[in-house]
Amino acid sequence: MSTPAPLTAVRALAVLASGALFGFGLALSTMVQPEVVLGFLRFSDYGLALVMGGAVVVTLIAYKLIPLKLKAPLLGGYFHWHVSHWNRDTLVGAAVFGIGWGLCGVCPGPAIAGLGTGNWSLLWALGGIALGAGAQGLLARAPAPSSPSR
Repeated sequence: MSTPAPLTAVRALAVLASGALFGFGLALSTMVQPEVVLGFLRFSDYGLALVMGGAVVVTLIAYKLIPLKLKAPLLGGYFHWHVSHWNRDTLVGAAVFGIGWGLCGVCPGPAIAGLGTGNWSLLWALGGIALGAGAQGLLARAPAPSSPSR
């Protein structure tokens, strides 16, 4: 695993600007409203499919073309390749995420961005997301039943 590049002031500003752009896009596309997400999941509102499809196309183009045009990222470091490992945990995690998303219509990014629009009821969903992530983190650190104890 590679070590991340140090967070300089310029990098921090770039991260802040990127996050602001992402949050603005989520709010502009109404993805911060759980009822819009639930409408998509009920097949009654396909606007979310356009937003997600547009994001995939832009990301795919950026990830494929920018490394061809630039030798290194503008703020230093190098282009990484994300290696995905498909296994049972990925499948179970995706299913649990989907169930949670379908029950409340909220996923982490839009929930955080939704706070910026004044939708404070999303704090309940964020609390649940933090609890679930914390529980998974504790389970991941626990030794496997068949492994020897420390």
